[in-house]
Amino acid sequence: MYRPRIIPVLLLQKKGLVKSVNFKNHRYIGDPINAVRIFNDLKADELVFIDILATKENRTISVDFVKNVGEEANMPFSAGGGIRSLEDIRKIIEAGAEKVILNSIAGENPGFVKEAADAFGSSTITVCIDVKKDFLGKEKVWIKAGSKSLASNPVQYARYMEDRGAGELIIQSIERDGTMDGYDINLIKKVAESVTIPVVSLGGAGKWEHIIELNSLVSLNGLAAGSLFIYHGERNAILVNYPEKESILQLFKKSS
Repeated sequence: MYRPRIIPVLLLQKKGLVKSVNFKNHRYIGDPINAVRIFNDLKADELVFIDILATKENRTISVDFVKNVGEEANMPFSAGGGIRSLEDIRKIIEAGAEKVILNSIAGENPGFVKEAADAFGSSTITVCIDVKKDFLGKEKVWIKAGSKSLASNPVQYARYMEDRGAGELIIQSIERDGTMDGYDINLIKKVAESVTIPVVSLGGAGKWEHIIELNSLVSLNGLAAGSLFIYHGERNAILVNYPEKESILQLFKKSS
């Protein structure tokens, strides 16, 4: 039975893992390499690492860190944060990442997405599209950790990134980030139905019912979350977790 990839997303800040709410109020979670080891034991499908300060600090996610993850991880992983050149991408891929994640550079210089796809192949290039409403209630794409909006709406931008050569899109709701109240299904559905490349959802998953609900309504290649795989219980105690493969299959069977 086909099922989408189930992907923990891990945010890096000052060499540690953090979790945010609406891209703010970052809570320290723990050591990232320790988390990789746990996800190894739990046999996670894939991991995503994003250095949330890299663009602001005018640097790229640490290649040494990517190399350390590559030496530990038994699953494919993607890395993003501050990428601005083909050389950045080359170093990250050579360090062990399967894909790179572009965000701010894609919004500031869409031509770079094409250059990257031409140089490394579309399957290597993921564009993360962060979305929230402006003061008029219109959905806009935001870059620079949600601090700068672009003129495009999410559907227009997704199509444009596909045309530029992106091989995958991560659609993230800033307003749902860390809330654990469920995905923005309308946003994800309309973006996913507007493109032909793989789409991964992110932002808002707090329980497995949220993942099952979205999967029953939208055909996606990946369902990603942060809080779901970091917190446990009503008080959000920190506990890195991931269900067994058979449990995942049973969940999707029940929903089909």
